[in-house]
Amino acid sequence: MATIAELAEDRTVDGVFAVARKRRLTTRKGKPYLALELVDPSGRIEGRVWEDVELLDRRFAEGDAVRVLGRVERFDGRLQVQVRALEATEDDPASLAPTLRRDADELQGFLEFLGGELSHPGLATTVDAILSSPEVRDGMRALPAVGAEGHHGYAGGLLEHTVGVATLCRETAQLHPRLRADLLLSAALLHDVGRVRELGRGPAFRPTREGALLGHVQLGIRLVEEHAGTLDPEVRAELLHAIAAHHDRPAARTAEAAVLYHANQLDAQAATRPVGDD
Repeated sequence: MATIAELAEDRTVDGVFAVARKRRLTTRKGKPYLALELVDPSGRIEGRVWEDVELLDRRFAEGDAVRVLGRVERFDGRLQVQVRALEATEDDPASLAPTLRRDADELQGFLEFLGGELSHPGLATTVDAILSSPEVRDGMRALPAVGAEGHHGYAGGLLEHTVGVATLCRETAQLHPRLRADLLLSAALLHDVGRVRELGRGPAFRPTREGALLGHVQLGIRLVEEHAGTLDPEVRAELLHAIAAHHDRPAARTAEAAVLYHANQLDAQAATRPVGDD
């Protein structure tokens, strides 16, 4: 069976994918059809069900793993699967979510190395307690950095993005010794931990109820506060401020918070902007 990355125009499709999105729509003439987003570890592709809509619609739900028979066509400049037959399978949908191309164990090791660079006892203890907790450790490897449609939008993207931002902040602190390196690196390592409570597992990576209401920044602050009880209050306030402002440049009132904001933006842009013929 071909992976999504291997699909080509005018090629028959017979494969198992997860349904990341499912919408029932109608054409301008009022005919119902299903608009799907199919995913596997290699990528994503749109799918359309034009025939037997009533029958096929009852066979699966968004988030299911399905076996698809169809044909690849090009529509509006993009490849799309015209689905002819479809049925749910017993495969684990989360195992079919798009995943990172880098080695997750290597990234995890580098994350731990960065945490080991901290010399401030309180920050080192707080960061280690959070990053080593099963909730965060497993979530970073299973979730994207933003969501399915954002930068690093695949399982493990959260881990990859966190390592990228923390590395940028570490290097910046070496270039500018006036910066409080431990504070900046700690904030970088923890800036997106709220994602583990904001997002559900793949293939859809949809927000949880809590995530939809509060967002990852508030959830991240709450998570840090749960583990920072012994941290000096002033240091804790500085750490929480940097995390709170990492998407809000005008709100950054310290150099470390401003650097974290720009490092976060830089890593996101580097991962998504076109390069060459992209």
